[in-house]
Amino acid sequence: MVNIEHSESAIFLSSQARYHSDRCEALRAAVARGEVKLTAFARRGYPGQPMPASMLPELSTIGYWDAAMPQTWGLAMHRNEGIEITYLARGKTDFAVGSRNHKLESGDLVITRPWQAHQIGNPQVSACRLCWIILDVGVRRPDQDWRWPKWLVLAPTDRKRLTTLLSHNEQAIWRANAEIGTCFEKIAPLLDASSPKTAQTRLVLHINELIVALLDLLRSKSVSLDPRLASTKRSVELFLSALPRHIEQPWTLEEMARQCGLGRSRFAAYCRQTVNLTPAEYLTHCRIDAAKQRLTQASPTSVTEIALACGFQSSQYFATVFKRLTGLTPRAFRRLQPSHKGDCL
Repeated sequence: MVNIEHSESAIFLSSQARYHSDRCEALRAAVARGEVKLTAFARRGYPGQPMPASMLPELSTIGYWDAAMPQTWGLAMHRNEGIEITYLARGKTDFAVGSRNHKLESGDLVITRPWQAHQIGNPQVSACRLCWIILDVGVRRPDQDWRWPKWLVLAPTDRKRLTTLLSHNEQAIWRANAEIGTCFEKIAPLLDASSPKTAQTRLVLHINELIVALLDLLRSKSVSLDPRLASTKRSVELFLSALPRHIEQPWTLEEMARQCGLGRSRFAAYCRQTVNLTPAEYLTHCRIDAAKQRLTQASPTSVTEIALACGFQSSQYFATVFKRLTGLTPRAFRRLQPSHKGDCL
């Protein structure tokens, strides 16, 4: 998992950027304390029995946990390096996708794409049995082409339809059918009783059954499809929405464009369409907004420290830009805040 609270790259992977895997330490610690049972095959930092490098390389992790009682931990907001299919087999628990919190009940299915941040527990996980599979289909941005594993036996037309249903729609929560539940029930004993190598054949069989069942489920629903969700502009919109959380990075126009897989001119054009500002103007506004938030806080942080934390190269340049956009110097702005009334120069 990718912990976006601390290590989120500016949303997307590029050829030079990497996600930093979250090792699910809260879950690992709960397993060590005996609070929850965890059974999984895994790679790329996920907890579970390690899979050989040559075994189903697109499969990041598949497994389940069994929590017999309310837990003292939860999984904070994170993203995954692939598409995650999560199934609540028993119990109830909270599951947030973006800013929306959902109360999952037994039989609910959650599908999250790599750009959809999600959290399990609010903040703690409830008593439940949660199953999951994460498949890396080669995408980190909405506009990239999906590459399904060759060991999935979907017909080309079915593969194309499933890709469309998942990429042109970002609904996360669905009510699973009995077939999906049965697929996860077939997978669980393999994880319990087998080593990854000896389980591979049946595992491939049941994962294929699961993907076919998922396709049938989505086909049976009135799925609202929007091609714009898989567009380049959508990638830019997601990047810009996350940029305020990454203002400390030394952004250049080239780097921002590269994060979205675009050239400078095209990225700048999409930026103007989205926020009516150039990329540099938008970044500056994000940094000034963050600085204003910090200046309102009752803390001994100096203006220079705030300037550097918000991505400005010097306090002098920060003061110049701040006054141009707000009409006040940073110190004057701070003195007007209730938490700093009476502060001297």
